[in-house]
Amino acid sequence: MVPQGSPRGTTPENTATGAHTEPIDPGHRASAQRELGSGWDDDDQSARRGFKRLSALEAQALRDLDPPVSPWRVVATQVAVGFIVACLAGAVMGSVSVFWSALYGAGVVVVPAVLMARGMTSRLSSVNAGVSAVSFMLWEFLKIGVSVLLLMLAPRIVEPLVWPALLLAVLVCIKVYWVALLWRGRKPKPVERLKS
Repeated sequence: MVPQGSPRGTTPENTATGAHTEPIDPGHRASAQRELGSGWDDDDQSARRGFKRLSALEAQALRDLDPPVSPWRVVATQVAVGFIVACLAGAVMGSVSVFWSALYGAGVVVVPAVLMARGMTSRLSSVNAGVSAVSFMLWEFLKIGVSVLLLMLAPRIVEPLVWPALLLAVLVCIKVYWVALLWRGRKPKPVERLKS
């Protein structure tokens, strides 16, 4: 069944199926679009809805009010937290193998995070939104692959390996990502900050 207003108009097939039987006025669609407006370039409609286009300076000021967290800051924090966890685990257990296992566990998180941060901050990743999304996915797959590879190599690299210490360090270093979200804190909405 052809919907009403279909560009097919009146044909024997349309009439047989009970579709719209009146010819379509080509000017009708154009007048309806003029009445509705384009939705993108109509400043009057956006003003009525409470939207305001920002100038380049206003957009930069808005970005300056809420800067993103640097991935390198997150990686540096993971390095510090991993080293502290390894030192604490080694001191509490009184074992050098616990220290090296925990330090290797921190490396399982930090090394892939360095690769990801490097890839995501490269110029190629910021060409446009499509390239950025594909780049993110590729670097994320690489990050997961390197993490799995490092975990598989752990028993060969760290002898004797203490799995609980390694996994504890991995867990704590992964939680640094959540801490990075807290660094941004609860800030007022950008609209509220611009008004003040």
